[in-house]
Amino acid sequence: MSAIPAFTGDASPYGGGDPYADYRSADFPFTRYADLADRRLGAGVVAANDEFFAERENLLKPGAAEFDPEHFGHKGKIMDGWETRRRRGVSAAEPHPTDDDHDWALVRLGAPGVVRGVLVDTAHFRGNYPQAVSVEATSLPGSPSPEELLADDVTWTTLVPRTAVGGHAANGFAVDVARRFTHLRVNQHPDGGIARLRVYGEVAPDPAWLGVLGTFDLAALENGGQVEDASDRFYSPATNTIQPGRSRKMDDGWETRRRRDKGNDWIRYQLAAESEIRAVEIDTAYLKGNSAGWAALSAAAQDSEEWTEVLPRTRLQPDTNHRFVLDVPAVGSRVRVDIYPDGGISRLRLFGSLTDAGTARLVARHQELGG
Repeated sequence: MSAIPAFTGDASPYGGGDPYADYRSADFPFTRYADLADRRLGAGVVAANDEFFAERENLLKPGAAEFDPEHFGHKGKIMDGWETRRRRGVSAAEPHPTDDDHDWALVRLGAPGVVRGVLVDTAHFRGNYPQAVSVEATSLPGSPSPEELLADDVTWTTLVPRTAVGGHAANGFAVDVARRFTHLRVNQHPDGGIARLRVYGEVAPDPAWLGVLGTFDLAALENGGQVEDASDRFYSPATNTIQPGRSRKMDDGWETRRRRDKGNDWIRYQLAAESEIRAVEIDTAYLKGNSAGWAALSAAAQDSEEWTEVLPRTRLQPDTNHRFVLDVPAVGSRVRVDIYPDGGISRLRLFGSLTDAGTARLVARHQELGG
């Protein structure tokens, strides 16, 4: 694997035109995972020590940060991110902040999980970004308050050590800590602004919660489902199909480019664990002239490429939620949805329950991750 690109130093002052023309970015391998800090999963910025210029909630806004050179308020330039005031020293004799001075924000992950990478985006913060950032993580049960998270007895694990970052850049950090976390503490040294935070990883659900639910959506991102691979991600990511709720607009689903051959498009999924699937929903909400024409569903065991057809090729209607009750429950750890010939679906729901083997595997994994 190639080294993660690093950016440091100021960006040039904004000179007009496209503000992203000189934005520094790269392809980061960990972005294939889901964003555990996605607001759609229930993530939130629960506290920050300072948000004088721009509010902390901006960190988790969907989409790229926007820049309006004319947008000023009574406190100064209004930025689309989280921005703190300039830190000062204790006196005229010591006007500079100490090496330990920093600002922080507490982030509740939308779903507890194993973090594989963190993206600290300083878009449009050209001369007012932090000199360095660091990221820590912890795991607490329930819904802890900011005061409980900041208590002296809470143990924080370093995911990203204090590292210099660049202005107006996508600063990416690979993480190799095989533990389950619920909250992050994002630190900027000594002060400044961050436009967006993305936390990529694998959801690690609580087996006790899923056991109480009994029947649930086995493919849902929040329950530990994930996209393994997809034939095409041209217009929108395949992970959208297992996000919570119904799609609210066309790009909130999965849409492929137009095929000019005789093939078809597909997505492969990992379920929460080995499961018994009893019902299927395939939704094409907001996909009207571009929905898939037909869809089929197959299942396979965890390490097998022998696929068993669960739902035969079935006609789909545009902008419609399709429901199918299976005559015989299907058992598997992986599923594949094939669409014909191209187009898209907005959501896939697979309702059922874990098998005994699936429950045992999920419990063992939970214990391995410190859950």
